[in-house]
Amino acid sequence: MVDGRLLTEKLLRYAKTFLYLNERDEIYFRNILLRELRLTEPAENVGDLSYIDDFDVPDPIVSELEDYATENGIVKEEEKNLFSGYVMGILSPLPSKVNEEFIRLKAEKGIKAACDYLYGLSVKNDYVKKTAIAKNLKWEYVDGKRTLEITVNLSKPEKDNKEIAKLLTQKVATNYPKCRLCKENEGFAGNLTYPARENIRTVSLLLGGEKWFVQYSPYAYYNEHLIAVSEQHVPMHIKEDTVEKVLDFVDFFPNYMIGSNAALPIIGGSILNHEHFQGGGHLMPMHKAGVKEEYKCKEFPSVKVGITDWYNSAIRLVGEKKADVAAVAKKIVNEWERFTDIPCGIYAETDGVRHNSCSPIARKNGKNYIVDIILRNNITTKEYPDGVFHAHPEYHNIKKEGIGLIEAMGLFVLPGRLKKQLAMIADILCGETAYDENAIADKENYLYVHRNMIKQLVGKYSCGVITKEQAENVVRDHVNVVCKHILENTAVFKDTADGKAGFGRFMNAFGAVKAN
Repeated sequence: MVDGRLLTEKLLRYAKTFLYLNERDEIYFRNILLRELRLTEPAENVGDLSYIDDFDVPDPIVSELEDYATENGIVKEEEKNLFSGYVMGILSPLPSKVNEEFIRLKAEKGIKAACDYLYGLSVKNDYVKKTAIAKNLKWEYVDGKRTLEITVNLSKPEKDNKEIAKLLTQKVATNYPKCRLCKENEGFAGNLTYPARENIRTVSLLLGGEKWFVQYSPYAYYNEHLIAVSEQHVPMHIKEDTVEKVLDFVDFFPNYMIGSNAALPIIGGSILNHEHFQGGGHLMPMHKAGVKEEYKCKEFPSVKVGITDWYNSAIRLVGEKKADVAAVAKKIVNEWERFTDIPCGIYAETDGVRHNSCSPIARKNGKNYIVDIILRNNITTKEYPDGVFHAHPEYHNIKKEGIGLIEAMGLFVLPGRLKKQLAMIADILCGETAYDENAIADKENYLYVHRNMIKQLVGKYSCGVITKEQAENVVRDHVNVVCKHILENTAVFKDTADGKAGFGRFMNAFGAVKAN
């Protein structure tokens, strides 16, 4: 059993060390905690709590808090995460104080110090789930001059059967907040169907003259993964103002990259009803790629224009003059929205339904503004009902979900189910598990979705001939190549003679010509 009075003192020690709790406020917050933990008096002798100062993450104290809350009937088992988030939110500085401190640090010590403050606080108050993130499987695939980063997402917790059953009796959610990105989530209690946000802390800024805010992602896919969000609940869109906003962002955060998902289903990420960008302190694989063809715009000679040497279809702009880079980027955005190229199967719209959109991605390197624009199209056909320029059906066992901004830049986020499934396939290849083609062909079989992949690999590698380690490498190599092919599927201009000719036509359409 957890000693609640001792826990109170541990929480105060942790808050003073990591959450900027002022000693002048210690008595006040002790009494707040005693009330929340349903205690009538504090501990008298607590002993040495200095070991808490060495905590890298809040997990030990959060776990103790959750155990105490469930043991004493303060919350039910399925509500313990909501309670710990609430308490950590109480102990964190107010949003206004966080914003003031961020701006002060940025002015006095620079943007990195300010970001270190906000990110560190977000980890220490248990909003960014650092320990859970570390569980993700990660590796790189080097493909000649290009590299892909691949992660199997294990960080987001799966609901257990008890929690699922509880959801059946959950009341229908209200229209507040309107979505999970809205500013009104700040401090929101949450419930079993909606995440709590008492411990979230954000920073305000202006992008394109509009009010936005920045928060870190609780289940990050890369270093200091952040989300920039409009304070207005307006749908995603890609227009000229998108270019202005991403360039304004890198002026404020020159240490981060930022990008927008395309604003259409299939190619537009998972949230289309609220305008937002994704960024952070990570150089994506696409950013490391070179330029395979150089162009120039006579109207803006200061801007270097090129076709990015990448799997999908992307254009890179580089220049010191922000206005000129923005002008060329806007030309691309506007021209692509209406561009049709029948030989390449590209239709800007069919029956009044738009298909073209793009992902503008900005970063800074010294004085240079760098903008990569990935061209996307979400048209579907009878042959490809999930999207012509989407992962084709033969790859859906690995990734069927939409290929959004992060994957398009070369960081694949694969479903958590693959950890177990790929291990089971490796067991078959090395002979630890017998290969039963008929059993796997049963739709109820856990490996049914991989039946064709398994048959292909078994045909290439006789079961039991290779070692377990070799089998694991074979399976991983197969996933690597699938991810590469998926990105190639998303290319609107294929790496063929017709595709290259089509790309050239588009470059000319917005005013770019090949450099000598």
